[in-house]
Parts: sequence; C-alpha cells; structure tokens
Amino acid sequence: MRKDSVPAARDHVRAILTLWLLGELADDAVSIVGELAANAVVHAKGIGEFFEVGLRRRDGVLIVEVSDSFQWRMPEKLDADPDAVGGRGLVIVEGLSDKWGVRPRDAGKTVWAHLAVGRTEVPC
Repeated sequence: MRKDSVPAARDHVRAILTLWLLGELADDAVSIVGELAANAVVHAKGIGEFFEVGLRRRDGVLIVEVSDSFQWRMPEKLDADPDAVGGRGLVIVEGLSDKWGVRPRDAGKTVWAHLAVGRTEVPC
C-alpha cells in the first residue's frame, strides 16, 4: 500500500458523491475515508496489502467502508494522548458518523460508517 493511495481514495469518494448528488455528505465522508485509509496504510500488513473503499446508499443512509487485508488486529477506538501525533482516527470517525463499526472478512476486516442522507447537522 502506498501513502498516495489515501488522497486518491478521498478524491474518488468526493467525485462519486457529487455524481450521486450527495455533496452535502462529501466533507464528512471524505474525512472518514481519509482516516480509515490512512489507518490501513500505516497499520494493515496482510495477505494482499491492499485497501478497498466501498460506498452504498440504502434506506436513507450512506454507508462508507474501508476494507484491508490485515486480519490479525481489529481496530479499537482508544483515548488519545493529547500530546500524541496520532491515535485520533477512530475518534474522528465516531464524531463524524451516525454510527460505525468493524467486521472481519476472509482476508482482513472492513471498517464501516453510516451517514444519514439529508441530515442537517453533525451528530453529537
């Protein structure tokens, strides 16, 4: 995996959401994908050393997913050290999404986040 894959993933998400006329969700979705893709690049070393971005719209919810091939460690949201450079990615994902989670898959895991279509404010 290459670090330049992260901005490419963010650009892809913005382009797709623009095509889907979901521009109001683009900033949050792009930030979520950026955090999850960066986590995959930094932490996921596995069978194929890849990450995939998935977007779906179902029942008034945009589902954002980032999958990687690293199956031996599931992500956990930790209390970030205020002096640390990193460690806030999943805190950001939780703050921007209506709900999020992680599920294992055959080769790795998928971290997902839900954004309500048509919401007027960021969830607390």
